[in-house]
Amino acid sequence: MPRLVKTRFEFEGRVQERFVVVEDDPAAPLPGEDRLRYIGRPVPRVDGWEKVTGRARYTHDVRLPGMVHAVVVRSPYPHARIRSIRAERALAIPGVLAVLTHENCPPIPWGREGDRVLNPVVRYHGDEVAVVAARDLETARAAAAALEVEYEPLPFVVDLEEAMKPDAPPVRPQGNVRWDRATRYSRGDVEAGFREAEVVVEGTFRTPVQLHNCMETHGSVVDWQQDRVTIYDSTQHLFGVRDRFAQLFGLPVHRVRVVKEHMGGGFGSKNGLHKYTVLAGILSRQLGRPVRCVLDREEENLAAGNRHSTLQRLKLGARADGRLVALDLEAYAAVGVLGSPGSIGGPARQLYAIPNVRTVEVPVHTNTGPTSAFRAPGYVEGTVALEVLMDELARRLDLDPLELRLRNYAEVDPTSGRPYSSKGLRQAYAMGAAMAGWEAKRGGSGWGVPGVVALEAAAQGAGGDRPATGTGAGAPATGGTGGPVAEGGAGRRRRLRGIGMASQIWGGAGGPPAQAEVRVHPDGTATVVTAGQDIGTGTRTVLAQIAAEELALPLERVRVQLGDTDGGPYAPISAGSMTVPSMGPAVRSAAADAARQILELAGGLLEADPRDLELVPPGRVQVRGAPDRAVTFQELGKTLGQYVITGRGSRGPNPDEYAIHTFGAQFAEVEVDPATGEVRVLDLWAVHDIGRVVNPLTAAAQMEGGMIQGLGFALMEERVMDPLSGRVLNPNLENYRVPTVADIPRLHVAFTGGPDPHGNNLGVKGAGEPPIIPTAAAIANAFYHATGIPVRELPLTRQRVLALLRRHGIGPDGRRQPQAAGGGDPR
Repeated sequence: MPRLVKTRFEFEGRVQERFVVVEDDPAAPLPGEDRLRYIGRPVPRVDGWEKVTGRARYTHDVRLPGMVHAVVVRSPYPHARIRSIRAERALAIPGVLAVLTHENCPPIPWGREGDRVLNPVVRYHGDEVAVVAARDLETARAAAAALEVEYEPLPFVVDLEEAMKPDAPPVRPQGNVRWDRATRYSRGDVEAGFREAEVVVEGTFRTPVQLHNCMETHGSVVDWQQDRVTIYDSTQHLFGVRDRFAQLFGLPVHRVRVVKEHMGGGFGSKNGLHKYTVLAGILSRQLGRPVRCVLDREEENLAAGNRHSTLQRLKLGARADGRLVALDLEAYAAVGVLGSPGSIGGPARQLYAIPNVRTVEVPVHTNTGPTSAFRAPGYVEGTVALEVLMDELARRLDLDPLELRLRNYAEVDPTSGRPYSSKGLRQAYAMGAAMAGWEAKRGGSGWGVPGVVALEAAAQGAGGDRPATGTGAGAPATGGTGGPVAEGGAGRRRRLRGIGMASQIWGGAGGPPAQAEVRVHPDGTATVVTAGQDIGTGTRTVLAQIAAEELALPLERVRVQLGDTDGGPYAPISAGSMTVPSMGPAVRSAAADAARQILELAGGLLEADPRDLELVPPGRVQVRGAPDRAVTFQELGKTLGQYVITGRGSRGPNPDEYAIHTFGAQFAEVEVDPATGEVRVLDLWAVHDIGRVVNPLTAAAQMEGGMIQGLGFALMEERVMDPLSGRVLNPNLENYRVPTVADIPRLHVAFTGGPDPHGNNLGVKGAGEPPIIPTAAAIANAFYHATGIPVRELPLTRQRVLALLRRHGIGPDGRRQPQAAGGGDPR
């Protein structure tokens, strides 16, 4: 029977309690790993054939009869008042059907600051000014170019720290620095903690704006037919788009259908309804035709969201033995014209056992595009500051950085006092250190000779080829305790070698509501039905594995139907690392319900008590201990006729008595070329605790993808703004650098293994966000180990690295020059 319960739920660092409807779970405990057939096995993606043959249909592929193309006209100014818009020339072009501006657009509200979907004042380069609809894309673009817009430029500010100044131009009437929306947290007595501290380290950290650059850009096709609307949307939340669209247009939700079969990346930027969908909806209602509005690459990087830049002031206090006693964090995030700072203080609050902690996170408005979630929003940025400062504290205390982390290991959740449902971080530390050769490469106290750790000779002009030393397992660098490897001769130059590590904590518990059906057909095949979404992570495959396991069916006889709000029961957003820990248990519960019905029906056929029956592969019901008394699913189906066995399941509540988190550790080995400023990552090692790993193949792919994005954040990705014009200078993949094959190091992935015994009926935790969280911090700490220079700002571009090296007295030959300005030990 369904019942109403209150459960704790964490989404992207924010914990809340809410009521949910849950049902009894018929799923029994899973057997041991050696008895599982599909769960825990590296199964190739069930939709892989569709993708490699080009048959998979993405939102960009949707073409409907009579479809109209919409193009958005965007502001060339960061802040301006629209004096007038003349559409006569645009409307005179054959094939142009409509032009929407703030003057004739329905007054649909947008955001929390009183905006509408189109406004007479634009607030960032790329803001929506108007939208043009035409019979084909080329005509729509021509009409957009023909639109005559007169602007009155207004004062603007595009830099975070400039926006924080008292005399900065106001982006919003409420002010730029939004203390009214600040998130504050405290425990203990921070001032007393710092008085107790024997060693105090502090620093100011800056992280950049990172752009998502999804391979499939944002876009929708909206088909409004009389009283029904169908939206084909590249989204991570089908029901979120449905419900918000229905609300804005005053429709009952049963008249709005949202469809997404496949998606080419989202990373958080596609978590909800976007303006282009609303604008396409307005036009489709007016024209009575389907309207396609898809962003191009430049629009994607101007208006589709971004990871905010941050300014963080962090202070740590510790006793002489390395025990942390106090932490104080003040963090500011440039959220653009709209957005949230995420949870920058999450790692500071949760990762270590610190009795006295205070964090404050403040959103700051700038005349830049709105921020949106980006794979562990806030945690990536906050981990950089925390883990980099931990390494500096370790050096002050002459402790191995790994040892310092172990001395501050949290045995219970510091924010709630609850025990963890499971925690494999200590194991991740040990496994990662062994894989990376940590002890040999760090030497002694973990620091070797301060400053230059190792020098590697490489052929000049070799294009940054990886050194001959080192293997896939990570062989120790020659001269691991410091000093030159080779003096170098003609045509040779030196490189500095270092290794660093960082820790990870994140939520990933998942939770209700999440529902599923499993239908067993008369021919012995099964269909998993849910209205969830596979955002490219392999959800179809994992859900098929879970159902096949529970039903003892061959995997090829299980199909997963998802991606349509009209096609199945409710599924939650695919964000916050919650898809598998939310949907997986619901599917297992539904499959267990179907299995129960199969046993009951087969009991009548076999004249046996259903409690004496068992399911065995490949889809048979037999009496325990009497395999000759059996019936196949197909034979049972013939007897039942066209009866479809339908099992229903839902996700149960999270346990109140435990804190559920994912954990991990990553290690990075880098080489720094002091002549060019190039930082090359040689190897990245990642060991994560994500509970039971349903599919090691897709989970490892998640890890590798996150590590690569973290690599980009550390070394190259940065949106560049012109402070004079307020324009984005690199809104494209030519000038905005993302890691390519030439940049990606050797990647090593492992899992601590073992199910979480308390979280859900599968023992799984989320895998989406964890791999990106510690990567940049591990690389920054490896740079610190190689050069002796603490990192305060990312990304570590060549220009930035060269400036750091010279400021700290390291010349092009890699030797320290104490007489240089700013030279000496940077401690």
